[in-house]
Amino acid sequence: MVKQEWDEVFDTLVVGSGGGGLIGAYTAASRGLKTVVVEATDKFGGTTAYSGSGMWLPGNPVLQRHGEPDSAAAARTYYKAVVGTRTPESLQDAYLETGPKMIEDLERNPLFRFEVYPWPDYYGRLPHAHPVGRHIISRALPAAELGDLRKDLRPTLSTEREGQPPLDPLMAGQALIGRALLAVRGTGNAELRLSSPLESLVMEDGKVAGAVVTYRGRPWRIRARRGVLLAAGGFEQNDELRKRFGIAGPAKWSVGAPGNQGKALLAGMAVGAATDLLGEAWWSPGLMHPDGTATFTVGVLGGILVNGAGERFANETMAYDRLGREMLKGEATGIRHIPSWMIWDDQFGGEPPVMNASVALHAREAYLRAGLWQTADTLRALAAAIEVPPKALEATVERFNRFAAKGVDEDFHRGEEPFEKFIFTAADQLENLVSNEGKMGKGPREKGPNPGLIPLLKPPFHAAAVAVSDLGTKGGLKTDAAGRVLRADGSVIHGLYAAGNTMAAVSGEAYPAGGNPVGSSAVFSYLAALDMVKS
Repeated sequence: MVKQEWDEVFDTLVVGSGGGGLIGAYTAASRGLKTVVVEATDKFGGTTAYSGSGMWLPGNPVLQRHGEPDSAAAARTYYKAVVGTRTPESLQDAYLETGPKMIEDLERNPLFRFEVYPWPDYYGRLPHAHPVGRHIISRALPAAELGDLRKDLRPTLSTEREGQPPLDPLMAGQALIGRALLAVRGTGNAELRLSSPLESLVMEDGKVAGAVVTYRGRPWRIRARRGVLLAAGGFEQNDELRKRFGIAGPAKWSVGAPGNQGKALLAGMAVGAATDLLGEAWWSPGLMHPDGTATFTVGVLGGILVNGAGERFANETMAYDRLGREMLKGEATGIRHIPSWMIWDDQFGGEPPVMNASVALHAREAYLRAGLWQTADTLRALAAAIEVPPKALEATVERFNRFAAKGVDEDFHRGEEPFEKFIFTAADQLENLVSNEGKMGKGPREKGPNPGLIPLLKPPFHAAAVAVSDLGTKGGLKTDAAGRVLRADGSVIHGLYAAGNTMAAVSGEAYPAGGNPVGSSAVFSYLAALDMVKS
């Protein structure tokens, strides 16, 4: 055996600086393991920094203090009804059982502070779906408390892509990453490194002994005595890998962080790791923008979506991942569903009636020039502009208006699930709000018997192109319930762990509720760190 030459030696090497990776690093470092976090880009935070920081962790202490009625058994029944047998039951149990313990552990450090954020479960008709949700977020953090780390925090998507003013205090994902960075550094036992992409893993005696990263302008060999945790996101920003694994749409339609190129996934595969769910992502409809991007769009407040045949094809107000999947399913029929067209009337004004488009919208004229938005005095003229059959569009709107008058969507049952009702209520409470993260359309003054069914009556009529966006890919390395990476035969690759979107998602092909991506990333990073501590 050739003796390895190392540039540095640590106990734990964490690849990636999203919420999960930093919580794993904190868990290891706070328990005495000498830890290093390597981030491929020049900013810490990954996609978590763009996010709402939500974590779906049933039964955790924050929820218990809030007093919302729930039980572990109810949450388990719901989760397993959504996910089914697509992923190992041991992984599902590990996620559900560990979440409360992890939050209890993190809250021992005053830097970690969480609060309940009502956000109903996404499959509201299934048994024990929670109408208020099992969802917590990070409390806000004054930007000044980050000190010199402030400049190294990945900004929000609107700030990064659109030049919007940065937030202060830090909210949501910004706050979670900021708090986690301070906690990791506060252990006195960890180093945080930017612009240090992973290049490969190093095997020694049949186990992962460390990794090669680019650091200080050259290949840098880091030994990790207890293990390497790959928590570096997915591969959504890599068009070549998207095509290879069958992920719909180009990278520019994703809102994943720019460093999510799949290097950690490929490094794991190179040492024999098994993979799963590589054709899956956390989907959503995405408003298309003049620069060619499409961004995660949540909260349809009015209007309808039609395909290339001028027909509705889904409940437009259902949870975003479910709606994205309906668009993909429709596209497979040969009828154009990507892009679809959102159709609305002038009750909502000239901008699409959505709660949040992830970025601040450009001037309306820019969308009109790009052909992404259209306006016409009649539905027939609008149909010609968006190239759908005029009679079909007129019939579709007429049918929808009849449903609105009765208050029942006989085709898709729009407006009936708790998540949808929550969105409409939030829209009423926050009417005409303009946030740093996008725009909320102003709702009509008069609503019918079902607030989710608002007829399209007032000309001119408007249309906006809607593609399929994603929050990141969710296929990755297969792991056991401790986050240890597995080979195809089920054996463990000792010294190698995965979490977040580098790991094959515990939720399989489903998105049970908001906060599943960040929540599961945190849990399996935490479990991986605990396993390294005892190894």
